[in-house]
Amino acid sequence: MPDTRFFKPAGPFTLKQLAEIGGCELGDPAVADKLISNVNSLQEAGQTDITFLLNKKYISGLEHTKAGACIVHPDFVKSAPAQTSVLISSEPYKSYGLIAAAFYPSKRVEKTQIHPRAVVSNSAIIGEGTRIDAGAVIGENVILGKNCHVRPNAVIGDNVIFGDDCIIGENASVLYTIAGSKVYIYPGARIGQDGFGFSMSPKGHTKIPQLGRVIIGNDVEIGANTCIDRGALSDTIIGDGSRMDNLIQFGHNVQTGKCCVIVAQTGVAGSTKLGDFVILAGQTGVAGHLNIGSGAQIAAQSGVMRDVSPMEHLMGTPAIPIKEFMRHFATLKKITKR
Repeated sequence: MPDTRFFKPAGPFTLKQLAEIGGCELGDPAVADKLISNVNSLQEAGQTDITFLLNKKYISGLEHTKAGACIVHPDFVKSAPAQTSVLISSEPYKSYGLIAAAFYPSKRVEKTQIHPRAVVSNSAIIGEGTRIDAGAVIGENVILGKNCHVRPNAVIGDNVIFGDDCIIGENASVLYTIAGSKVYIYPGARIGQDGFGFSMSPKGHTKIPQLGRVIIGNDVEIGANTCIDRGALSDTIIGDGSRMDNLIQFGHNVQTGKCCVIVAQTGVAGSTKLGDFVILAGQTGVAGHLNIGSGAQIAAQSGVMRDVSPMEHLMGTPAIPIKEFMRHFATLKKITKR
């Protein structure tokens, strides 16, 4: 159960309310008025809690749960014990997320709050309901939309723009950036730094000015200690709805389409373009100046050295189609047994 020292629950809610919030069907309409006061795990939930089943490998947990209610896929409804009411959803994890957000809504301040130890330029425009914490630095001509939260020691450079409902985490720095609404920059991220650009020569290396920006769409999350370089001339672009994990490196001019998922410790070299709904699993490395087609999925620890067609699923270094990789692996395994 969430620790109430850190997370303050709303509610309680009736099962009817929760079904509406989560887009679920109530298994038994007769229990519509049953009150639920919190979310919890299958193993720890009690009669006033709601839980969920995501993976069939935990079906025994559902069978033995003491939860008052559980969000389940239609295939697993019959596995719920008699005392556990079911909310039926074709996407149980999504439904749980919506319900958990109702129990633990994001905190908002009623009016703009600027901590006395924050440094905010007189030329900055701060939206209504925005909170700026101690140690934060807001540069010249910055625009922050409504209901934003700049957390302690974050730095927002001159002329940066954020839309509404954005969070800039502790110790993050954001420079040369134009961001949409509902953007969450996690602690320690570095957005808009110089790209890694220089001309190599036997006489030494000549720095190339990095004159582009970082453009971040709406509803984007950028994980802790992730680094996104600004463009050299054209812009680095993060598409709407994308999710970036911790410890990711994007070189200058990288561009993503909408709803891409980039997992931890992935590196994408400069000027590579990703289509929509691309998935790069953990520790993937992608060479520069490539095109990764929409819907492509790259398995963990792969090295991508060529363009990738839409919907291709690749694995390995160099990355090849997953079925081909598995055949190579099976053949190698047979050879080593001889």
